[in-house]
Amino acid sequence: MKPSLVLIKKYGNRRLYDTAASRYVNLDDIAALIRRGRQVQVVDAKTGQDCTRVTLTQIITEDAKQKPTGLPLELLRQLIIASDEVRQEFIMWYLKSAFDAYQKVQDTVQSRLGEVQSAILSPVQTVKRFLGAKPAPPPAPAREWRTALRPGGFGPYPAPSGRRRRRTSNTT
Repeated sequence: MKPSLVLIKKYGNRRLYDTAASRYVNLDDIAALIRRGRQVQVVDAKTGQDCTRVTLTQIITEDAKQKPTGLPLELLRQLIIASDEVRQEFIMWYLKSAFDAYQKVQDTVQSRLGEVQSAILSPVQTVKRFLGAKPAPPPAPAREWRTALRPGGFGPYPAPSGRRRRRTSNTT
């Protein structure tokens, strides 16, 4: 199912209005919507022109101001140099491909970490699975074991037969 579209109107005074929530928002609010998986479209309130790309770029720029680990300077220079459409499209394709590869690696790492965590939590089951054995059923509750091992159960003890007599030794 495709996430619902949140329409943001951008006014001339740089104010942003979320039409779905009927409230004014800022760039951090829009970033939070996107991080939660929502599709966001920003349009100019007067003209209806799509401003989504510019707004998302502003979010990235504001984020880079707060953290020194933004985009590398050389990449930013190359983006400015790539003024013709062909080079710019190539760089955008390259960036998207690099990000997709990064996302795939992240997903694989998360998957492997999940496998490692389950292996740590149940090493016997993992070894059995590795060797091809079917997993053993979970152990019976403790009270069943107590019943089984007491005299008269199915353990090695004989069944009790009423009262036992004490043996007395005859010293004659």
